[in-house]
Amino acid sequence: MAKLEFDQLLEAGAHFGHLKRKWNPAMSPYIFMERNGIHIIDLYKTIAKTEEAAAALKQIAKAGKKILFVATKKQAKPVIEEKAQSINMPYVIERWPGGMLTNFPTIRKAVKKMSNIDKMIKDGTFDTLSKREKLQITRQRAKLEKMLGSIQDLTRLPSALFVVDVMKEQIAVKEANKLGIPVFGIVDTNSDPNDIDFVIPANDDAAKAVDMILGYLCEAIKEGLDERKIEKADASVAEDQEEEGAVPRRERKSKVAKRERVKKEDKDAINASVVSKYAKDADVEE
Repeated sequence: MAKLEFDQLLEAGAHFGHLKRKWNPAMSPYIFMERNGIHIIDLYKTIAKTEEAAAALKQIAKAGKKILFVATKKQAKPVIEEKAQSINMPYVIERWPGGMLTNFPTIRKAVKKMSNIDKMIKDGTFDTLSKREKLQITRQRAKLEKMLGSIQDLTRLPSALFVVDVMKEQIAVKEANKLGIPVFGIVDTNSDPNDIDFVIPANDDAAKAVDMILGYLCEAIKEGLDERKIEKADASVAEDQEEEGAVPRRERKSKVAKRERVKKEDKDAINASVVSKYAKDADVEE
């Protein structure tokens, strides 16, 4: 996997923080210096923290668990959508539906409603409705698709949350914290990193920087998914080999048992022959 380069992050503007007067003191460990009233982020720490997050996300993906990507700000929406789709992970780029994690069963009901509408269209029930009902259902389906279409395959709570701009997505972060779901986030100098389990200090307003960091993380996730496939394939082959090896063993046991039966039958026949011979000799002597 290609490494993040300092110069590339610098060129992408990942080092630019917010104005000094807007900073959050908790971000001081990740700030390199101040220039013209703007905080400059330490990109060496950005690289180290991104690699740490990538290793953790890789293990989550390797375990077959889901990671939910969240970014509703304009600059990050297209990046999140593209990267999450490339690794088949759920994402939210529209308004965060309150209670999406803490009230997950209700969200699943809304997703199921969308599936039921699709079923109506396929089996012809939709065609029997009036024009007004069709219009209402079509609008409802479009609204559900816009809000929940990207999480349609999320059948259970995600094992991790990745957030761009933790300040804007603070409701999602709070819900994840309440449920004990680890949070990964790109955190700018105006945000509080204390609620984030894996902090990636960087400029969350620079689309190019977000794209670069997400690209690196998604590559790690893809590696984890590929390793999982290989392990499953190896396990399947080993299981088949064990089954194939078990058949000859059963056959060998069967052959041994058969030989033992033949030996016993031969021994019984010999004994019977000896008994018969002695019986004849006894008759002759009489």
